[in-house]
Amino acid sequence: MNPDVLWLARLGIDQGLFTRQQCAAVRHAVGDSAELMDFAQKFIDDGLVSNIERLEKLAGLALTKGQKGPPAGDPFADEGTTAPFAAASEAQNTKTPVVPTPSFPFDTIGVMDDASLAAGLRELLRSTARYGASDLHLSTGARAFVRKNRALTYISDYTLTADDALRLNVALLSEAQKKSFLEKKDFDYALAVTGAERYRVNLMFHKNGAAGAYRMVPAETRTLEQLGFAKHNATLMKLLSYHNGLILITGPVGSGKTTTLASMVDHLNATRTDHIITVEDPIEVVQPAKGCNVTQREAGVHTKSFFTALKGALREDPDVIVIGELRDLETIEMAITASETGHLVIGTMHTSDAATTLNRLLDVFPPAQQTQIRASVAESLRGVVCQRLLPATDGTVVLACEILVSNIAIQNLIREGKSTGLRNTMETGVKEGMCLMDNVVFNLWQDNKITAEIALANITNRVLRAKVS
Repeated sequence: MNPDVLWLARLGIDQGLFTRQQCAAVRHAVGDSAELMDFAQKFIDDGLVSNIERLEKLAGLALTKGQKGPPAGDPFADEGTTAPFAAASEAQNTKTPVVPTPSFPFDTIGVMDDASLAAGLRELLRSTARYGASDLHLSTGARAFVRKNRALTYISDYTLTADDALRLNVALLSEAQKKSFLEKKDFDYALAVTGAERYRVNLMFHKNGAAGAYRMVPAETRTLEQLGFAKHNATLMKLLSYHNGLILITGPVGSGKTTTLASMVDHLNATRTDHIITVEDPIEVVQPAKGCNVTQREAGVHTKSFFTALKGALREDPDVIVIGELRDLETIEMAITASETGHLVIGTMHTSDAATTLNRLLDVFPPAQQTQIRASVAESLRGVVCQRLLPATDGTVVLACEILVSNIAIQNLIREGKSTGLRNTMETGVKEGMCLMDNVVFNLWQDNKITAEIALANITNRVLRAKVS
């Protein structure tokens, strides 16, 4: 068949304008040598297509694409794909199926209606999750790309225009959400396609236009051992055994803090009979009640802010309070207060190591409060878990972590403001479960789990750096 006819078949089937069976019937009627206009007219004559304007647009697009050759794959024979924009069938080898790179006909956005665009974006998200990517990015003036194992991969050669990116990124929003995004120019929300398919979405505007970042939320909550904490599991279990105090999970963006936090909540949920209140922005991992009653609140939707949620939580009879992010003075102060009043508080911060975490936690307070806050943190802090995800030699990622466990020596250093002494104290506290990031990264290199370049980029100790070759 002519390439332009094959393109019309492909575009029409993918966009739901007609079915593959209808397309095959038209082909049988007009023959394989039919011209594009004759093929398109047959759909109209037989009453198979009522949206003639859209059919004409697709025909024009097919004519342009056909000049460069036929589409990949035969649209009439591709029976394995039933959903719009589904990725190509997985290629099979003798042992392991190959998951295809996510695909989407970005160059046809202009001729899609809103329903087709929404369906296509949902399928694109599903195929991105199946591919094993952690993030999908759709930005004006750029090609669509995904992030897998911390590396970026472009999934199309088409550069999104401002109209393309805006329509695509608002395709799954309600009218109220769309209005809020267009007014505020920023919007965070949790997208639930089905009960098991959830995504954390951030929408924004930049100098070229709209952009969206879609984070895949795993369908199942993995254990701490499965996340890479096997060697430190006993230490983390000890921290989670407390019924009061403050535990901090820290690391840079994309280091897996939310996943670790969800795993800890799941462990508490399964091993205790308490009331757990979480405050998140947005809710990513849904925690169904097991042994505990779990109350999940979203900042901006169920409560005004982290601070107001924490203030209210103290009156809601919680045993465990989980804070998605400790980002301002009021929230940090309330978290410390809650940890002092008989609650186990677990929160996250964007810091790289234990010393930086404590400095960030304490330095937000004015000088007049420093003495009092240092005394409070010294008493309430249970531990700090700092983590990073490093590119592994096998093409995946591997977890590196630094763990501080509060003891008398750590408490004295916090009271006296001597954060420079934390490193030495943590080195001597190995028997209590403490570890330094430099040592963990060095051990990963020794075990051939990361390359020397990655090790050198993540080790600051000059003695250890000299040993890496």
